[in-house]
Amino acid sequence: MKIQRKLLQIIKKDLLESKRIIILYGARQTGKTTLSNDILSNFDEHVLKINADELKYVDILSSRDFQKMQMLVADYDVLFIDEAQRIPDIGINLKIIHDNLPKLKILATGSSSFELANKVREPLTGRTSTHILYPVSLSELRMHYNLFELQDRIEEYMIFGMYPVIFHYSSGQKKEKYLRELSSAYLYKDILELSSIRNSTKISSLLKMLALQIGTEVSLNELAANLNLSQETVNSYLDLLEKAFIIFRLGGFSRNLRKEVTKRNKIYFWDLGVRNSLIDNFNSFNLRNDIGQMWENFIIAERLKYLSYKQIFLSSYFWRTYTGAEIDYVEEKGGELYAFEIKYKKAKPHAPKTWKEQYGNNYRCITKENFGEFVV
Repeated sequence: MKIQRKLLQIIKKDLLESKRIIILYGARQTGKTTLSNDILSNFDEHVLKINADELKYVDILSSRDFQKMQMLVADYDVLFIDEAQRIPDIGINLKIIHDNLPKLKILATGSSSFELANKVREPLTGRTSTHILYPVSLSELRMHYNLFELQDRIEEYMIFGMYPVIFHYSSGQKKEKYLRELSSAYLYKDILELSSIRNSTKISSLLKMLALQIGTEVSLNELAANLNLSQETVNSYLDLLEKAFIIFRLGGFSRNLRKEVTKRNKIYFWDLGVRNSLIDNFNSFNLRNDIGQMWENFIIAERLKYLSYKQIFLSSYFWRTYTGAEIDYVEEKGGELYAFEIKYKKAKPHAPKTWKEQYGNNYRCITKENFGEFVV
């Protein structure tokens, strides 16, 4: 099944109308190259496609020599660079091209945001338009299935995840094999290649620990002690995993009330298939005891994808008091607060009393029965 990505029309419009360099980030295997080719296939203009693994292009695009680069792109209307982070000094070289050839449209992809961002942020300040491609979202699948069909497939999506390749496999065995390969060092290969980390063992152990703690507050001190690392090092690893689009963090919300917990984060995975592979558990729901945590992770990740593709900007948190009152997910936009409890089956009809007293009653419970209005 060919899934049309939400970013296709957004980036196409951006490329046609914007005078900026278009940067497309995303984890490995999320479909950046396929999406870019789909976008460019609709262009009547002359497109130069460059794979950053080819040395003949790397030498020119890292040269800072405008004459060489001008010869390369001569007679082309669009320049597409795939995996641009592999080209040394790509930012300053794109700046030279963009400043001297302002009519040339440029699209570049990168699987490791932290490295590509470091290379382009300063040289290309004010010259870029950035987009992130996630694993397939429910809002994208909604273009192929109605809400009843999506609901019927929820268990499959939560067990095997939403990476595009997964939808080409019919058997669970093939899906498991793919996810095990993806979740090995390949998924975080960029981190090992582009940071000072030389041993993947610590990263792998950290990911497994996080996979077992989704939906709970994570203690840096505990992680550090179990890994025999400093808290500072663990925090830097988390930062790298976040920037590689493997995990994301939610902080605790507070209006400075002493009884509210804010120091710890909750950590979730962008894809549950990857998470389940890390703990080697692809069991069906009737054999699991973590459905509640998985549902919370799944819905929050889908909500963040939905907001990103809709280009809705707000702040996201969880909320808990020291006395045990809690809310799974909180959004803050324009000074307004919206609270969401996330329960797979049994709805929780009312917000905690402490929340209502302090912040009002903008509250909903998201279940398997009503998730569509929240993430689709």
